[in-house]
Amino acid sequence: MAVLAGGIILGVALWLRHDSQTTNILYLHLGEKQAPNTFYVGIYILIAVGAVMMFVGFLGCYGAIQESQCLLGTFFTCLVILFACEVAAGIWGFVNKDQIAKDVKQFYDQAFQQALMAESDANNGKAVVKTFHETLDCCGPDSVIGAATHLWREDLCSRKDSILKTFETVSCHKKIDELFSGKLYVIGIVAIVVAVIMIFEMILSMVLCCGIRNSSVY
Repeated sequence: MAVLAGGIILGVALWLRHDSQTTNILYLHLGEKQAPNTFYVGIYILIAVGAVMMFVGFLGCYGAIQESQCLLGTFFTCLVILFACEVAAGIWGFVNKDQIAKDVKQFYDQAFQQALMAESDANNGKAVVKTFHETLDCCGPDSVIGAATHLWREDLCSRKDSILKTFETVSCHKKIDELFSGKLYVIGIVAIVVAVIMIFEMILSMVLCCGIRNSSVY
């Protein structure tokens, strides 16, 4: 089961790492400033935990087959360490979930302000803003100017095929919040499921180890 849990973590982490929406946004550059990519810290932790857990799972299976107390003890110790790392990653994500979205929104606001200026082409502010708008299907920040951007800056916001859809355009601040809260929600669910599996595996490994020790006495 450790191999399965590790595969789940690794698969979800790789999906989050290469998701088109996040990569399109978090790889942007505004002049010499790069978009805040703190979000990837938690993803890299999950990738490392998933890969190590798959290896540890093979170790546990081999230890159970060989009825080795040493291997099962090592398997239990590794699970405890991985469990601690997963809890740490979960706590980090919970603490920073609002800050991550806030940093990305500030980056977007800077690009948006520069896109409205004549010299925006010099620091690619317009290109950054258009990438946000096209990736998230949004237009403008949470402000009066942002709400009316689609009416007077068609070069920044794509034209809708109807007036009704034009006025239904969602602000990019809201879309950014939805993007990262949704991703962190998925991480939270996976972390809870894997934590339950890991606790079950730790209990099972200790039971097997004690059983092997008692059988060796007799």
